[in-house]
Amino acid sequence: MSNIAAIDPVQLTADLIRCQTVTPAEGGALVLLNRVLSEAGFDCTRVDRGGVSNLYARWGARGANKSFGFNGHTDVVPVGDLAAWTQAPFGAAIVDGFMYGRGATDMKSGVAAFAAAAIDFVRQTPPDGAVILAITGDEEDEALHGTVALLDWMAGQGERMTHCLVGEPTCPNEMGEMMKIGRRASMTAYIAATGVQGHSAYPHRAKNPMSALVSLLARLESQPLDAGTAHFDASTLAITTIDCGDPANNVIPAKGSATVNIRFNDSHSGASLTAWLQDHATAVQAETGVRIDLRVTISGESFLTPPGEFSTLIARAVQAETGRLPEPSTSGGTSDARFVKAHCPVVEFGLVGRTMHQVDERVAVDQI
Repeated sequence: MSNIAAIDPVQLTADLIRCQTVTPAEGGALVLLNRVLSEAGFDCTRVDRGGVSNLYARWGARGANKSFGFNGHTDVVPVGDLAAWTQAPFGAAIVDGFMYGRGATDMKSGVAAFAAAAIDFVRQTPPDGAVILAITGDEEDEALHGTVALLDWMAGQGERMTHCLVGEPTCPNEMGEMMKIGRRASMTAYIAATGVQGHSAYPHRAKNPMSALVSLLARLESQPLDAGTAHFDASTLAITTIDCGDPANNVIPAKGSATVNIRFNDSHSGASLTAWLQDHATAVQAETGVRIDLRVTISGESFLTPPGEFSTLIARAVQAETGRLPEPSTSGGTSDARFVKAHCPVVEFGLVGRTMHQVDERVAVDQI
């Protein structure tokens, strides 16, 4: 056994929570992890890009035949209404067996637990291969210079994970009940309608962009996108904003806007749904004479790590520790696994996520 000291994952979680890392601020979290992992013999490199801080840490030879990787993030969402918190959001207080703080669940505890476990592993049973941690400070924001930057840097340096575990919270209610073997894709359509302003008493003299928007949105919602696929639930479309920016009640506005968010499965692509949206917009424009412009952003395409040896390995490990065999799922929102999937097979498993992004975010200490 190595003389490297073991790391207490609960204490490390607390230390990370006390780093104020509202995205994309580094807040000292990656400096802390760099020190802890370097002292344990990991080769650490900061991979900062675009004002975002990232950390790559490897124990073992570069280019090893087997390289088990972990991907996670230390950035967190804003605290929200500070007065509504019963504990300081960056205090890491432990109350009734729960540690409170922003990032306690999503996902500083997961990062701390894996770092501690990785250090224990290499000090007790040095593996025939490599253990890698790829930690970003840009998961909760635009995710342009976080995990993507790490993967770009790895490609340039000849570094590679052969398999990767993403430590996002995956369990809805009980520890061990669910792992993610894929994720639906996400896209947002920003719709702008331009008509002719007029008096509401003389609608025939105007072209109402709001009427055109309502017609378009009704068309988009009129039929389900699909009925689901073998590993995915049905795709969903949600209208999230409608606005004209004019509070007057007797004016037909010249412009209106709406936003639609689509979470889609592997029966679609971002390109096919963009074309579908454009076809409907073109039809409504022809019917109403109101110009409709679309701007679409795609956060990531759907992906699936088909059930097999890797997912079975993760499932059996979870069952051995928790007594539960996790359900393989593709539910929920997007994660950085959408980037990792092009690099190597990826599975997500983490803690119970009921309080993530909420006031009084907290994690059970025994789960850490």
